[in-house]
Amino acid sequence: MLDSVPESWRNALEPVLETPEARRLGGFLQAEEASGKPIYPPRGSRLAALELTPLDQVKVVILGQDPYHGPGQAHGLCFSVQNDVKVPPSLVNIYKELESDLGIPRAAHGNLENWAKQGVLLLNNALTVESGLAGSHQGKGWEAITDAVVAAVAAKPEPCVFLLWGSHAHKKAARVTGLGAGLRPDSPHLILTAPHPSPLSAYTGFLGCKHFSQANAFLEAKGRGAIDWRA
Repeated sequence: MLDSVPESWRNALEPVLETPEARRLGGFLQAEEASGKPIYPPRGSRLAALELTPLDQVKVVILGQDPYHGPGQAHGLCFSVQNDVKVPPSLVNIYKELESDLGIPRAAHGNLENWAKQGVLLLNNALTVESGLAGSHQGKGWEAITDAVVAAVAAKPEPCVFLLWGSHAHKKAARVTGLGAGLRPDSPHLILTAPHPSPLSAYTGFLGCKHFSQANAFLEAKGRGAIDWRA
């Protein structure tokens, strides 16, 4: 697994990748694939979030739960799908909020690579899932690795924005010192929380949260440059 970790993230992830938990994850994935179970996203795209957004370029972190579990959907970025896949309901609501907040017309596709290439780390808690079984790879070892990714960003001296949507993202951030329990007095970062953009909760506070304009205002004030949120 270490060989596939992008260079900019290696120092941050080397310690956790040497743990028994990481080795169990590798053994679990190998066994699942050997049994013939379809696993998404396919090999080669599971670390796409890290490949497209090097550690030194991270400006914004968005935390998802696990990859989409339908054929052809997941490609390594949370909330994002391939160009030819129908835009999922949660992303539809994200686009609605973008239109309301920044006047950005809703994209006809759901591919968020443009965000990732600008420094938006689109990270899921677990980076794989079995076909048709949402959450099936939670608790298998990915959490230690993705927690280390979040901790590496939190340790950066450059100001970053953490967009925490839903209880799952809130709980993940809470495991990282200086994020969940309140910012350190000297922290350079901004944390914004809201309900999840799922249709089940979007109308309880996600829609209208104005996180995108707040993130850009913060980044510009800190001299890091705004994100072009067009997909």
